[in-house]
Amino acid sequence: MNIGDLLSADNIAADFSASSKKQVIQTLARKLASKLNLDDRIVLDALLQRERLGSTGVGKGVAIPHARIAGLTTITGFFAKLSTPVNFDSVDDRPVDLIFMLLAPEEAGADHLKALATVSRMLRDDNICNKLRRTPNVASLYAMLIEPASAAA
Repeated sequence: MNIGDLLSADNIAADFSASSKKQVIQTLARKLASKLNLDDRIVLDALLQRERLGSTGVGKGVAIPHARIAGLTTITGFFAKLSTPVNFDSVDDRPVDLIFMLLAPEEAGADHLKALATVSRMLRDDNICNKLRRTPNVASLYAMLIEPASAAA
């Protein structure tokens, strides 16, 4: 599995603005729900329920909010680079400016975990994250995300 399997170019925001963790999750949940023809309240509730188990702020300015959704047929992601970092209750208490939201079908147990591992592995790379932070537009972000090996070079 690679990022290109999870993300399309129209599911990227290059200069996303939000004032809080909740606003980030609400806005991205609404965007993904709309694109996937899902009820945005169901998506938001699933994401917030997962967040209550523990923050998806994984450290180093990165968060990977995720949930499994009934009725969804494919694992789908949305990447947002925040214009101003927000507090995400991250494990390292560092504010978050790179968000990769993942939604997976309810029955996609192993595939959901593989998708999370793929995203996490890429966003643990400091070189990739630094380049993503310096990239100003959606097209360049998409190219970096789907070809992370070239981004780290």
